[in-house]
Parts: sequence; structure tokens; C-alpha cells
Amino acid sequence: MKHFLSITDLSPEQIKQIIRQAILMKKSHKKSDQNTHTWSQKSLPLEGKTFAMFFEKPSLRTRLSFETGIFQLGGHGIYLDQNNVWLGVRESLSDTAKVTSSMVDGIIARTYAHSTLQEMALHSSIPVINALSDLDHPCQVLADLMTIFEEFWTFVWVKISYIWDCDNNITNSLCLACALLDIEFACAWPAWYMLPPEIIVQAVQLNPNFIFTQDPSPSVIAKNAQVIVADTRVSMWDEQEKESRIADLQEYQVTQDLMSLADPNTIFLHCLPAYRDVEVTTQVIDGPQSRVFQEAENRLHVQKALLSYLFW
Repeated sequence: MKHFLSITDLSPEQIKQIIRQAILMKKSHKKSDQNTHTWSQKSLPLEGKTFAMFFEKPSLRTRLSFETGIFQLGGHGIYLDQNNVWLGVRESLSDTAKVTSSMVDGIIARTYAHSTLQEMALHSSIPVINALSDLDHPCQVLADLMTIFEEFWTFVWVKISYIWDCDNNITNSLCLACALLDIEFACAWPAWYMLPPEIIVQAVQLNPNFIFTQDPSPSVIAKNAQVIVADTRVSMWDEQEKESRIADLQEYQVTQDLMSLADPNTIFLHCLPAYRDVEVTTQVIDGPQSRVFQEAENRLHVQKALLSYLFW
């Protein structure tokens, strides 16, 4: 049984294997020129399999990519939002996991609390996949890594620099992924938005040679980076802090001037949705260095590769 709750549930070689498979699937998808089954009818990895998709939070990319990917691999996804299920409210998470396990082949859950996923995995007899939690966003980071690999065809000399709020699920997953893959990782943040110390400790435990740097200045962190990453200034659980978080932004906006301080071939990534001209200027997100829409599309292909790895 293989749950996927964190990027650390995969080894470095498994991550690379999934990315290579995702790139092959993407090429096959482009050749078919249609959003249909992208494998031959004799080898659909998810043929006859059904997935329960529990979504406590609204979604565009995550739902589209999982539901489409499951269909293209021959399976069926059942979307269950909070209005239908109320995870942990109408009945215990353990009961929900046990009942679901008896009817479907896999659980895909997008939750507020990471503990919800852990509790479901504990009582589930089928694989549970983290489609997002407050602690980790491993599927998004797999898409980020795929996008980076498509650009540079290596991770060996790559430096990733993250700008702004580092106390979130994206930076947690990115930091751990970089430790696994020997990628240099740098962060710039205001003091009160720092990366959780326990994540840094875990990263160093995974890889004692992990290169991690931090500095409050985005210009310092951007220097020599091949990848600059930003995230929304107001996540769905931060709406009550919207004004203060945007006010804290000022010097952490990704601008063309900031991009020019990095490597000439630097790319910009953002998991979307983006507050344009808040965390990143329209000039950058729509500019030639932006890969945000390629990154979004790659959610489909890398999740198909992940599902094939877990269920085939």
C-alpha cells in the first residue's frame, strides 16, 4: 500500500521516474491532439478503477487535473465537496475512510488540516493522495519539478529561490523536494513569515549536504537563481489577514528588475491563482521567462504519472 501524503513518501529516484513518465505521457497527449484516453486501450493503467475525490476547499487546477487525468487513464473520479460529505462532522474520519475503502480503489483529498489526511490514511485500506493540505502540497511540487526538468533537463546545478511567505505548504514541499534531489534552495521572507524550523531540520536530516540559504532581501536571494518562485499573498485560510499580508508585500513583489538580477535563463513559477501586480507584476507573469501556464498544465501529466505509479 502506497499513500502519498508528502513529497518525502517518494525517493529521489521515484520522483525522477514519475517526472520521466509524465514527460512521455505529455508527448503522447500532444500527439493525440485530443483530450481523450492517451494510452492504448490495451494498457489503460486505471481501467475499471474508481476514485473518491474529497474536496474541503474550492479548486480549479487540482480538480481539473485529477478528474481529467483519471478519465484519460481509463478510470472514474467521483467529486465530493464539503456540502456533500462534511469530513469529520457527519461521521468520524475513520468511519468515512473505512466505508470509502470498501467501495473505491483510491482516495484523493484536498483538506484544510494535514491531520485529516493522516487520520484517513490510518484507517484506509486503499491509497490516500494529498491533493493539498495546510502542511504539504506534493502534487503541485511534482508539477514544479517537471517544469524545471523540461527547461534545464537536469537538477544538478539548479538553484530555486522562493520570494515572500515561506510559512506555507508550497515552501514546505519545495524545501523537502530540494533536499531529496540535491537542489539548492533559497528563501526571502519578512521575519514573521519564516519557513518552519522543523521543515529545515527534516530537510537536513534527509540530506546533510543540502544547501539552504535565507535572507530578508529578495535581491540577495534572486542572485544566480535559475528558478524564481512566488505564491499567492492570500491563501484560502488567510482571508482574514488579507489587508495586512498585502501591506507586508511591498518589497517582496517579483518584478522585471528582480528577475534581471538572476541568471539570464531564469524562469518564473507560480502555482496560481495569482494576485497580478501584487506578488508578481503582469509584465513578469505574462513575460517570456514565465512558465506558470506550462506549470499548471503539467499538473495533469505528472498526476497521471503518479496515479500510474501508485495503482498500476
